[in-house]
Amino acid sequence: MIVIPGILGSELINSKTGEKVWPSAFRTADPGLPITPDLAANRDDLVAGKIVETVRLAKILPEVYVYRDLLEALRNYAGYREADWNNPGVDGDHDTFYVFAYDWRLDNVTNARELIRQIQRLKEALKRPDLRFNIVAHSMGGLIARYAAMYGNADLPPGDEPIRPTWAGAADINKIVMVGVPNEGSADAFATLVDGYSITEGLRRRVPLLNKLTAEDAIRTPSVFQLLPHGSAVRFLDENLQPLPVDLYDQEVWHRYGWSPLNTPEFRRHYATTNGESAHALPEGGKLAGLDLYLTATLKRAHRFHQALDAISESQPPVTLLAIGGDCEETLNSPVVIRDRQRNRWITLIRPREFTSSSGRKFKERQVTEAMYAPGDGRVTRASLLGENLQRLQHGNESVGYNLPLTSAVFGCELHGQLPRNKSLQDNALTAIVGEALK
Repeated sequence: MIVIPGILGSELINSKTGEKVWPSAFRTADPGLPITPDLAANRDDLVAGKIVETVRLAKILPEVYVYRDLLEALRNYAGYREADWNNPGVDGDHDTFYVFAYDWRLDNVTNARELIRQIQRLKEALKRPDLRFNIVAHSMGGLIARYAAMYGNADLPPGDEPIRPTWAGAADINKIVMVGVPNEGSADAFATLVDGYSITEGLRRRVPLLNKLTAEDAIRTPSVFQLLPHGSAVRFLDENLQPLPVDLYDQEVWHRYGWSPLNTPEFRRHYATTNGESAHALPEGGKLAGLDLYLTATLKRAHRFHQALDAISESQPPVTLLAIGGDCEETLNSPVVIRDRQRNRWITLIRPREFTSSSGRKFKERQVTEAMYAPGDGRVTRASLLGENLQRLQHGNESVGYNLPLTSAVFGCELHGQLPRNKSLQDNALTAIVGEALK
């Protein structure tokens, strides 16, 4: 078995100093990945460490369990032992689990390809070329697993070439249990690019200033853009709470509405006057032109990643997909874009509040909440986990094929970060892995 954590779920270590940069109570001097249009070259000195089992950001605060309970369930109750990728032992091909920790800031395709390479190296070490793995993946980890299964070690095709799943990864992957996976993206990722993100729901309310992934951090993190809603799951509302057509892949749309620090006057002035990216070749037009080209390239890469995940297979995929999630929490689904006429600017609501439209109509907070939210786990909607819009498009076009062929799905009343800790959902995941029907 392989366990893949979600975004923020792996430690980040400075390879030169040994300092643990994430998670940590205090910010370090590491600025994050460079911002240049050459996405493949945007690297720094940070590398992935171990999976984040627990977090204690200060002595006066309680320890926060992240993935500890899931790993303890595997170790103590499911009969598995944790094995080392590099030293699996003679029995590393059965009753073992491996943790795929990764630099969650990087492009998801990069991490999916590395997952396949690690599996293949492990199979060679075990002298088991026929071995296939079951995967339990949380959140963004499920997207990495899906891409790895669908395309193996292949990069995204260049340009606008059609993308067709080869299921090359099926030689290495048998089942994927997707725990809270945003298969159609998450509006919460959009909120992260606007306002940042805290490591857990509990910490968000109690200590919001401790090691928060700020919006400035997020824009340097290509994987966050790849978590944006895609396809017909993209939903924005206007000042009358009616659908507002938005192309999330268009840099000009982001500029028009002032989305993310990349399009705020303060950030652009600071960026233009610092030397942070001076080591990289500047495009014609200088640093700000490079900033806009970076956003364009990042959005295009996200679009291609989404197309790859949404691509339809002509035959039944050889990898079994199962879904586990939460569906009783209010979850952001439709941000609201309104015009502040007094200040002549656009305002995008990622949290409900009452407001008055330009026609004088007043919307109460409860009305706005009902329009903006949908059932989910607080981060990922039920519809996104199930790929409901993908299924509708497929049947509506009467196409023959498969895009997200779920074998089964189980839901509980749980928050996104707590899904791996839920005992009942753990039982369902393990039952799925051993091949019995989900209950």
